[in-house]
Amino acid sequence: MTSYLQKAGTKLFEQHLEQYQPQDPLYESYTDNRGRQRRRKRAIPPGLSARDAKILKSVQRRAHYLDKGFSICGFRFGWTFIIGIVPGAGDVADIALSYFLVTRKARQAELPGWLVRRMLVNNAVSTLSGLVPVAGDVVMAVFKANSRNAALLEEFLRIRGEEFLRLQAEKEQGGSGSAVPGKDAHQVKPGAGMSDDAGDTAVTAPQAKSKFVSWGRATRKDKQRAPTPGEKGRFVEDVEPGVAGKSGDVDSGATKVQSR
Repeated sequence: MTSYLQKAGTKLFEQHLEQYQPQDPLYESYTDNRGRQRRRKRAIPPGLSARDAKILKSVQRRAHYLDKGFSICGFRFGWTFIIGIVPGAGDVADIALSYFLVTRKARQAELPGWLVRRMLVNNAVSTLSGLVPVAGDVVMAVFKANSRNAALLEEFLRIRGEEFLRLQAEKEQGGSGSAVPGKDAHQVKPGAGMSDDAGDTAVTAPQAKSKFVSWGRATRKDKQRAPTPGEKGRFVEDVEPGVAGKSGDVDSGATKVQSR
């Protein structure tokens, strides 16, 4: 009888806590074919760049371990609660972890100012709660500012991905591709980070005065060195226009080919 009452009380305690706690930023619950509750990692919203997807995964993982990494009697808490127990230094450490590991990382996704301010307000509420001994630490553990900020980031990036897919669909159908009003598009920035995915690997000709391109199978050392005078090689050297050769002729083109 005692064990039954304890189990029922624990379940009731969990239900009350769930009303005040944000959802787990890393996992979501679902019901399997047998009607059992299970959890799985949250799916990344479609339409995001690889950069934004990587940022979201990182923020979700960090927020999970900071807020919900441990569980005792249905009460889920993380490192922020454990560190916050230490008077003074613990609160400072929590502020630093919440900002540098979650908020600052989320800002790399080119978030609008109002969203960043909302995240900072969540951090401030958590910090002020932690200043109250014991009870404040419990409130901070229930409030879970990092999980709330991760949820804000996920929802914002979900909208960004949806708007980007909508723009792409309109372009394919021959539309104007302006699914979002100008002011909102400036805030949402559909397709942000897409240019970072391709990488900045292109090198323009004016950037290098002397560049050697292999004609055959050359070693890395050969590609990096310049040919010695009189060497019959397999390299083409890019030179600046207007450079005179030894014969006195002015090279009007962009390249001079060595004799083989």
